[in-house]
Amino acid sequence: MHLLGELEVTNAKVGRLQKLSWLATAFLNRASVSSAKMLGTSASRIQSILDSLAPFDGLVLNSVQLPAAFAQVFRPYPSIYVAHNIEANSALENAERAKGAFERYLFRREASYLERYEQQLAQDAVALWTFAEADRLGFGRAVSDRAFVLPLVTGWDAPACPQVPCQHDLGLIGTWSWRPNRLGLDWFLEEVVPQLPGDMSIAIAGQLDGTPTVSHPGIHFVGRVPDARAFVAASAIVPLVSRGGTGVQLKSIETFELGMPSVATNASLRGIETVPANCVATDNPLEFARLLVEKVGQARAGSAQRLDGTLFHQAQKNRMMQVMRDVLPDLALRGQSDQSQSDEGGRPSQPRLTVLGGGR
Repeated sequence: MHLLGELEVTNAKVGRLQKLSWLATAFLNRASVSSAKMLGTSASRIQSILDSLAPFDGLVLNSVQLPAAFAQVFRPYPSIYVAHNIEANSALENAERAKGAFERYLFRREASYLERYEQQLAQDAVALWTFAEADRLGFGRAVSDRAFVLPLVTGWDAPACPQVPCQHDLGLIGTWSWRPNRLGLDWFLEEVVPQLPGDMSIAIAGQLDGTPTVSHPGIHFVGRVPDARAFVAASAIVPLVSRGGTGVQLKSIETFELGMPSVATNASLRGIETVPANCVATDNPLEFARLLVEKVGQARAGSAQRLDGTLFHQAQKNRMMQVMRDVLPDLALRGQSDQSQSDEGGRPSQPRLTVLGGGR
């Protein structure tokens, strides 16, 4: 591992001066703000590190931010582009919900740059990996034959569900300062929670930009927790409340790996081929509340409704490895082909090594 440096890139965790500095850098470099944040390092530094790692077959470009900021460095190498989301679509969603004209303009500007970046990365790549079928198709027919859905796991080994006592009926955790996540939380608080009985305890963990005003007596905002898995395991039921964005929801995957019972929106299940039997899905807030009440009632009656999460984890990992087996040989062949052309120019032949390119 070669670190380019350490940088806090979360808007909610930095001050106004840092945000203005990123914005100025983005305008000066005609770049998206998300990629402008990466310009704390230099193209020459990245090129030097790549040279020190050679020989290799190609790069795995992880998300759009760093590859877009240094496209001139990465473009000559065969690559696999890993699209966590269709970032341009998320920026457009944010523009639609912006609070004012200037914020709307900034999100639309971001979307315009991100669309250009993402299309170029997808077109240049030997293969495109997305985490949801909708995203795979979202890059267009021109790359669809090179696009694959890559199932995810949160770690190579299946996580063990912490053995902790139940502390609350419902537990939600996430980075709520990220707009697509906050959209889901607001939907849950405004449309689902009012339908829940007053004696239901609801713990909400994670970073928030301003604590929402709610009247339900059972809600507690607990902020950042030292052990996210222990928090989830201390819940009777896990509501999965995503309503926007693209890509896969890691909190859904983690919930299923721990075997926890849940009620989910359909957006929370993007990219998950086989949904565990103890998860039920609906986008209707009244039905969502009814299902939560039903599941909490079963938990209080002694039915934990938990499953062996290692089965879900193993199934995800098996499908992930199959995608890699289908794609990585093509990267090696492309690397060999490019190297052969270099050899004809008099450069020595080199053995092959696949290297991971950085993202966020």
